[in-house]
Amino acid sequence: MAKARAPRRPLESYTVKHINKIIKAGDCVLMRPADQSNPQYVARIEQIDADARGGNVKVLARWYYRPEESIGGRRPFHGSKELFLSDHYDVQSADTIEGKCAVHSFKSYTKLDAVGNDDFFCRFEYNSGTGAFNPDRVAVYCKCEMPYNPDDLMVQCEDCSDWFHPACIEMTAEEAKRLDHFFCESCSSEGQNKLQNSHSTSGPSDTKVDTKRLRR
Repeated sequence: MAKARAPRRPLESYTVKHINKIIKAGDCVLMRPADQSNPQYVARIEQIDADARGGNVKVLARWYYRPEESIGGRRPFHGSKELFLSDHYDVQSADTIEGKCAVHSFKSYTKLDAVGNDDFFCRFEYNSGTGAFNPDRVAVYCKCEMPYNPDDLMVQCEDCSDWFHPACIEMTAEEAKRLDHFFCESCSSEGQNKLQNSHSTSGPSDTKVDTKRLRR
């Protein structure tokens, strides 16, 4: 007769002693990879439990995938800190947790003043079986009609408000940073008329260049 599995009890929180961090359900964590040459795994803790004596602590981890781990692979619009929240769950030992991290919404991430090593963002949920994404459509920008990569410098047209990569409008990044005004090709004639009729000496120009998000 098979031995009955010992009952386990849920924990509201647990202190991971080797990093001296308290984890709770809903926290995002960095987990030790099987191959130490690979980057740490990122997961969201769904629940924590322990054996009857409070030992052998396990966590139910919902994995985040990096773009290169998805069926479609990494695309040009994927940010270096981008993750996909997958439908892949595993039970792991709490001892494999190597740190806590923050997985921001896309909107919140783009508003960060500084991005730390443990800051990531997620704008898609990912089905690991089919390779499907939710949402399956996002806004696109520029002449190249690509979704926004927050690592890339972009400049905004003052008329239509669309954003453009400097390279797509035959401009270097340094030239884009020096712009006082920008009108895209479609808006340029009307834009020049507006500038000629404006009182440009009344105050400093409001340069609509997304330099805050320039990272390499």
